[in-house]
Amino acid sequence: MLAAIGAAAVLMRALGQGGLLIAGAGLLGLMVCAAGLWWFLAHRGAVRLLGALTAVAAPIGVLVLFTQGGLWLTALVSSLCWGGTLVCARAALRVSSPERPMRATAAPRPVRPVLIMNPKSGGGKVGRFGLVERAEDLGARVILLDPAVRPDVAALARRAVAEGADLLGVAGGDGTQALVAAVAAEHDLPFLVICAGTRNHFAMDLGLDRTAPVRCLDALTDGEELRVDLGDVAGRAFVNTVSFGVYADVVQRPEYRDDKAGTALNLMPDLLGEEVRRLDATIDGTALSSQQALLVSNNPYVSPDEFAGGGRRPRLDGGELGVLGIRVESAAQAADLAVRGSQSTGLTVTTAQRVEVTSAAGEIAVAVDGEALRMPTPVVCSLRPGALRVLVPRDRPGVVVPEPVNWRRLLRLAVGRTERTPEGETRA
Repeated sequence: MLAAIGAAAVLMRALGQGGLLIAGAGLLGLMVCAAGLWWFLAHRGAVRLLGALTAVAAPIGVLVLFTQGGLWLTALVSSLCWGGTLVCARAALRVSSPERPMRATAAPRPVRPVLIMNPKSGGGKVGRFGLVERAEDLGARVILLDPAVRPDVAALARRAVAEGADLLGVAGGDGTQALVAAVAAEHDLPFLVICAGTRNHFAMDLGLDRTAPVRCLDALTDGEELRVDLGDVAGRAFVNTVSFGVYADVVQRPEYRDDKAGTALNLMPDLLGEEVRRLDATIDGTALSSQQALLVSNNPYVSPDEFAGGGRRPRLDGGELGVLGIRVESAAQAADLAVRGSQSTGLTVTTAQRVEVTSAAGEIAVAVDGEALRMPTPVVCSLRPGALRVLVPRDRPGVVVPEPVNWRRLLRLAVGRTERTPEGETRA
């Protein structure tokens, strides 16, 4: 609160010397930068070049204005104060009401664990970290996939169950993990996640150490069990997200795997244009129409911007889908999204139990945990609460999830007021 007061005081003190100019120029620069980014993404040729120049020139122009007007020091101090405000506010709210961890229960040591490992996943993490040798030393049977053959990992998992496996595990990407997790849930067997993929979002939200995949194997000898939700899209399981629209169309392209950024930039003008096929959705009975992109997650992320990657989910057992709808059709709407964030008219953020996606086409592109698929419409997303038993090590680093700043709660915390939670607990 002191940092917020300090930021306001700096601007008030400089009111006669350009305080309003600082605030106005900063806001205008943000809007112009957002408009430039939209032109860059939604067009080709000269307009794309103009958009790139605008996106770069806007913040530079604001800095030049502050410097020539002798306002750079005031702008810097004000920015530092606001930055300190947000950092301190998130820390205060996190400490005052820490997210209750997912409940872990004691788990017996598996007798016949079977682990499926992809040697190509994550740039060869299976071999680099010696995962096969370590797993076999702990008594696990390892099925090493052949990189030259596209395997049916679900069939391999079912065969392992038929042969007596009492645990299924995967060292691979999130898409592969989801397929084996579905088999584990079907037979009510514990599931072991070994973070040998590229990003390992599911492992991160389970609190696993993504820098040391071998530590995940400690669960075989000293583990505990978490009950988490499992997403379902048209009968197929997912552990993280299902994407429809722009992102799903990009992922479909064969060249995407080799050049993600280049493929996305090349396709964006077509996918964001006026003639692009839009999506309609029904979210728990409420209609959401004409969306360019729709993202559905297994439990909601902390904030809307975290759907895109690197974001975190406080829980995986909340029993709700996270839903993000995007509809941006002009530079003005892009600027509005940049300024107003989740309050923008172009962004829909909600939670749901059931999401039904429809389109004028009989079949649409769908990206399930990053895997490119095509599904007949309508496509229904739902959740299987507590369907998956996940075996994790007792010693895992966990994740720190900063919650969005709630200024009302922050003020209540500052003045020492308390409130009762729905569970009957007292908090600031």
